[in-house]
Amino acid sequence: MTRIDECVLPLFSPLRAGLSQHRDCCAEHGEHGQSKRQRAAATLPAEGTQARRFGKTRSAQSTALLEDYVELIADLLASAGEARPTDIARRLGVSHATAVKTIARLKRSGLATARPYRGVFLSEKGRALADRVRVRHRLVVDLLRALGVPTEAAEADAEGIEHHVSETTLKAFAEFLNVRR
Repeated sequence: MTRIDECVLPLFSPLRAGLSQHRDCCAEHGEHGQSKRQRAAATLPAEGTQARRFGKTRSAQSTALLEDYVELIADLLASAGEARPTDIARRLGVSHATAVKTIARLKRSGLATARPYRGVFLSEKGRALADRVRVRHRLVVDLLRALGVPTEAAEADAEGIEHHVSETTLKAFAEFLNVRR
C-alpha cells in the first residue's frame, strides 16, 4: 500500500459502509428488485384521472391567453381611456400581428369589440371576465404575500398560477386568508 492509499482509503470507509447498508435495506424492501417501469406504474394515477388533469391544464392554457388580454384591455381602458393593439402588444411582449390575431379571437368569442382607429373595447361578457380574473389575481397575490413571497415575485408568479387554480382551491385560499385576518 502506498502512502496515498494509507491516507485516502480510510476516508472512504464510512462511504463504503453507508453504501453497504443502503444495499441491504433495498434488498430487504425490494426497491432495486423492481424495474423503473414497475416503480413508475405503481406511482402513476389511474389513466382517466391523469387524462382529466392534463385536459384541465390544456384548457387552462387555452383560456389563459384570452384572460390575460381581457385583463390588460380593462386596465388600459381604466387608466388611459383606450386600448390600442399596439399598446396591448407592447405590454404583453408580443408582435403587433399576434395581438391583432388574439383580439380577433376575443371578438369571435364575444369578449371584445374593435372600432377602426379607435382601439379595442370589452363587451359586457368581457368586462365580467376581466373582473373575475382580477379578483382571482388579487387572491393569489395575497396568498403568496401571506406566505412570505416578496411582492414582485408574488405578482409575477400569480400571472401563471391564477389561470390554473380551480374554484375549490380559490375558495380554500380565501378561507385561509380570512382565518389569518
